[in-house]
Amino acid sequence: MDELQISPADPRGSPGKDQQAAGVGILLQIMMLVLSFVLGHVLRRHRFYYLPEASASLLIGLIVGGLANVSDTENSIRAWFNFHEEFFFLFLLPPIIFQSGFSLQPKPFFSNFGAIVTFAIFGTFIASVVTGILVYLGGVTFLMYKLPFVECLMFGALISATDPVTVLSIFQELGTDVNLYALVFGESVLNDAMAISLYRTMSLVRSHDSSGQNFFIVVVRFLETFVGSMSAGVGVGFTSALLFKYAGLDIDNLQNLECCLFVLFPYFSYMLAEGLGLSGIVSILFTGIVMKHYSFSNLSDSSQKFVSAFFHLISSLAETFIFIYMGFDIVMEKHSWSHVGFIFFSILFIGIARATNVFSCAYLVNLVRPAHRKIPMKHQKALWYSGLRGAMAFALALQSVHDLPDGHGQTIFTATTAIVVLTVLLIGGSTGTMLEALEVVGEGHDGPLGESFETNSSYRAPSYEGESSSGNRFKMKLKEFHKSTTSFTAIDRNYLTPFFTTQSGDEDEHDDFLGDSSRGAFR
Repeated sequence: MDELQISPADPRGSPGKDQQAAGVGILLQIMMLVLSFVLGHVLRRHRFYYLPEASASLLIGLIVGGLANVSDTENSIRAWFNFHEEFFFLFLLPPIIFQSGFSLQPKPFFSNFGAIVTFAIFGTFIASVVTGILVYLGGVTFLMYKLPFVECLMFGALISATDPVTVLSIFQELGTDVNLYALVFGESVLNDAMAISLYRTMSLVRSHDSSGQNFFIVVVRFLETFVGSMSAGVGVGFTSALLFKYAGLDIDNLQNLECCLFVLFPYFSYMLAEGLGLSGIVSILFTGIVMKHYSFSNLSDSSQKFVSAFFHLISSLAETFIFIYMGFDIVMEKHSWSHVGFIFFSILFIGIARATNVFSCAYLVNLVRPAHRKIPMKHQKALWYSGLRGAMAFALALQSVHDLPDGHGQTIFTATTAIVVLTVLLIGGSTGTMLEALEVVGEGHDGPLGESFETNSSYRAPSYEGESSSGNRFKMKLKEFHKSTTSFTAIDRNYLTPFFTTQSGDEDEHDDFLGDSSRGAFR
């Protein structure tokens, strides 16, 4: 009888302890969020750029995780702090990516669109392949832990995801060239989508044990994922624009419904792409760009203010929480520190790959730009230095622990963890000094923003007389690509904007540009 009385007590007691542990865990998370925001405000107010907000959040997570690791509460609270990649990809990342697309300023972004696409798509591919090849060669020559070639390419893909949130915040505080800001910001936004698509493609190749003869199939699969995801995002964005244009929701008693629908469309785009086996990140990014350009102007004034503030708030909370979460989990997770050589040479190879990416892409971009629009060497160096690794690389590395065999995934995860901490804390903290050394602090813009855009839009390639015919053909192809982006601007102004919005193309363009120029040099 005594056993019968004790047995039911255990099940009743266990949920109570779990609920208590959950409450303590959530309380700690809220306290760390509050501390991060307050500390970030103090650091920003005193212009202390050696410890940016992201670095401070990561440090807070590291410290609290270390304390929990040595305390008796580790086992009971740890379950509520583990960095689950599903939670990251489904709840934390979507609002951040959407806000990135939603906050893109059309004028500086589209005036540098060719350069941004070159850096983000072609450059990320170069960085991934170069990193993967160097890591594989390092293993073959016994410089570091040896991994199969496909797994090296997976590592190259995940570690190529840049997260320059720290650099961009300092750019805004100190004031820098508007085109440099647009390049760094635009590259980071599209770069995440590219890195995820590459990682998933390489993972698919590994799982199907594809050989080199199926390389064409791999490329087709990647293009299907990227183009399909982009199409899904653009389609959802255009659908929302038509809904808000013709549904008549911008009257006083329906503004709540208007805001609710606007908030739900981004998640609909994300989950639609994931459900179709595509990339939700790519989809929600282009949904953000399209909804800002077309759907946003169809909202009432009060709804526009609300959704702008709402997405900014949610993305700020998610971003800060990710760095805290990441710092806490870095301490709590099991790491494989036996392969220090892999970490050291990975850092070296990543720097080489980033340099190959930036300087080769800048060379291609400068081939078709007039003299006053070329990317100067000091901006190229700033771009190279801005390639921090952050939450995206960390989440993909954590996923690789499940995707790869024992030991391989753990080694990649440990190396990625070390790289993230090093870049966020050391490189992020030295960004202000770097900007001053390169003399790009407070340089503003060489001319009025509107003038720069108009010059770019009406660009005619300079003559290339006296150069080789092959060089002429290559530059003419780049020129044609640039002219195609200009043609898209005209199509947007004359057809897309009048069809999807309640404004004419000229009015919409004027409003967008007016808002951009008021930002000046992002001071």
